[in-house]
Amino acid sequence: MKTFLTIKPALLTLGASLGLALLAGCASKQSCDSSTSCCPAPVTPVTKSSFGTADGKAVDLYTLRNEHGAVAKITTYGGTVTSLKVPDKNGKLVDVVQGYDNLDGYLKSSPYFGCLVGRYGNRIANGKFTLDGKQYTLATNNVPNHLHGGVKGFDKVVWFAKQVKCDEGAAVAFTYRSVDGEEGYPGNLDVTAVYCLSDDNELKVVFTAKTDKPTVCNLTHHSYFNLSGTGDILDHVVTINADKFTPVSSVLIPTGELRPVAGTPLDFTKPTAIGARINSSDEQIKFGGGYDHNWVINKPAGKLGHAATVTSPVTGIVMDVLTTEPGMQFYTGNFLDGTITGKDGQVYKHRSAFCMEPQHFPDSPNQPTFPTTTLKPGQTYHNTIIYKFSAK
Repeated sequence: MKTFLTIKPALLTLGASLGLALLAGCASKQSCDSSTSCCPAPVTPVTKSSFGTADGKAVDLYTLRNEHGAVAKITTYGGTVTSLKVPDKNGKLVDVVQGYDNLDGYLKSSPYFGCLVGRYGNRIANGKFTLDGKQYTLATNNVPNHLHGGVKGFDKVVWFAKQVKCDEGAAVAFTYRSVDGEEGYPGNLDVTAVYCLSDDNELKVVFTAKTDKPTVCNLTHHSYFNLSGTGDILDHVVTINADKFTPVSSVLIPTGELRPVAGTPLDFTKPTAIGARINSSDEQIKFGGGYDHNWVINKPAGKLGHAATVTSPVTGIVMDVLTTEPGMQFYTGNFLDGTITGKDGQVYKHRSAFCMEPQHFPDSPNQPTFPTTTLKPGQTYHNTIIYKFSAK
């Protein structure tokens, strides 16, 4: 015996009404693209994929998305941001960081593209410091100094990662234990770095760390930014919220002085193009080969405050940098020389990117007048960095 499904006219009317309402709601969305299906599936904020193997360990790639289409890709190798796409003034997504398409590039040669830096970001003079009466000797991997944690710093290890909750958006927590004696540093240091891509187009990095023995700790993030996506960054306009900087010697170690920026090429208290004074005959510019200095940020110690603003006149992309740290290293890709071919076949030439690395001052363990970087058992290291993107 055959059976038939009878649909009442009232139900047909209701279904039609719901369909029309759904289409009307879809059409009202500014993000609806006529070339694609309307009402697309909801965005999956975090996905994970394989990115290869390093040191016999599997390396993963996490992709974070937000409701505006921004995308951040971060690998467990070095906690490295491999791609960061944000909308420009026309709504087009632009990848604003340099890096490689695959893990092999990072394993072969990387000038700290997009990585987490530690145990000590920046330089320590002659690779030595004294803590509680004991001298520690570190690698001099930036002769004659120690740089960014040594031969195998946090940028070259595989971190453990997992998706976590973040009120602002999609987030992944990266954790790593730096064992006692690693790269010459004392104490077991347990580090967590949480990356969060907010729906306000902020990439936030929140560091915490604890130790079981007195040590020094200075962590930061090291993306190479180009807000135009390609070309050099000399036309980028920069403002730095700092009245002073820490002048350096010819080997880029701070002299201990906090020098006013006024009257120097390092004065970015008013919006200034990077290229305006980068070839100055000023001694500090010559020592750095351009900008490679630490600015003393105008804000209360330990409080989150505005450090800098950078704008690309080409894309209209604006990046604001906020930090809890007392200083920020501003570097203008002075050592990029065209020998690196990165994503999409781009050749990374001289001054094709800049870095803004909020951190404690360089060589603080050897500079008693600088804010301390000593971390003791029972204390928790905190450091928040926010890169906030908009367009105009």
